[in-house]
Amino acid sequence: MEKLKHMSSAFYVSCNEMVSKWEKLVTSEGSCELDVWPELQNLTGDVISRAAFGSSFEEGRQIFKLQNEQNDLFVETFRISFIPGFSMLPTKRNKRMKEINTELRALVMDIIRKRQKAMMDGEATSDDLLGLLLESNYKEIQENKNKKNVGMSIEEVMQECKLFYFAGQETTSVLLVWTMIVLSMHSEWQVRAREEVLQAFGKNKPNFDGLSHLKIVTMILYEVLRLYPPFLQLGRSTYKNMKMGEISLPPGIQLMLPVILVHHDHEIWGEDADEFKPERFAEGISKATKNQVAFFPFGWGPRICIGQHFAITEAKMALAMILQRFAFELSPSYAHAPTTVLTLHPQHGAQIILHKL
Repeated sequence: MEKLKHMSSAFYVSCNEMVSKWEKLVTSEGSCELDVWPELQNLTGDVISRAAFGSSFEEGRQIFKLQNEQNDLFVETFRISFIPGFSMLPTKRNKRMKEINTELRALVMDIIRKRQKAMMDGEATSDDLLGLLLESNYKEIQENKNKKNVGMSIEEVMQECKLFYFAGQETTSVLLVWTMIVLSMHSEWQVRAREEVLQAFGKNKPNFDGLSHLKIVTMILYEVLRLYPPFLQLGRSTYKNMKMGEISLPPGIQLMLPVILVHHDHEIWGEDADEFKPERFAEGISKATKNQVAFFPFGWGPRICIGQHFAITEAKMALAMILQRFAFELSPSYAHAPTTVLTLHPQHGAQIILHKL
């Protein structure tokens, strides 16, 4: 959390650029209609570019654009993935995916090698995600010089950097877009959240410590994650003989955890499980779930998402700054259609009417 504190300034810079742009779009009547979905995707891409690569921010932006294009092409391949060997054919799509992969590797490797050289030259490491990863990896290798297979290879570091982008950008934008949609549907909770934010910060810059004490905003974000988890299911595999109830499982069995089904289970959450009721989290997650593992938008156990505090803090910063400057409602053109495109997207966008405060 202390490391995360240093990244909050990157969150603020990106959020401020977005809300300032929105303020300019608002007409003299004080309102405008905007599809906030692409705006929030750009915001979280911007944040992860700053937070992951710091001084290499512009190169980070380029990585974000390439990975976004690659994700879109990857989703398109699902429609024809049942044709054996199709991914090996020299189609326009397949060629472009290979080109993107080559460009991504070159960009990420260049950033990593520059950082490694700076570290070897005795320069101070950055507090961005890449700096923390390289510093931790270097210490691990130095402390275990006589052991084999210690630390991460440069290839593994590169894959982690690519994962920063997908996990750090995609999931947080999904959380923010559904939060704005839900608060547009439930204006009473929007009012309560705004009152809490204004009481904590007024119109001033939200600070890290203040964000951690936003109780109503936290309840809202948890309830949105329950109703609209970014990933509808999580995969796990057994690594030894295990028992689940009466079922014995050998090693290597693939298991699917249906997040969306558990999060909407009436036996766990009550008859109002499909309703938006943030108050169920008023006393925290353990009380809401009766100490069951029934709320796991970030996974659970030793493989719980390492970026969960990063995502929640970023979402709080963005939501606080939006609430400080705007009231918002759904446009008549909005059509509610959650759909899965790797994560849970609003299929037809998120058209929202912003009212400047």
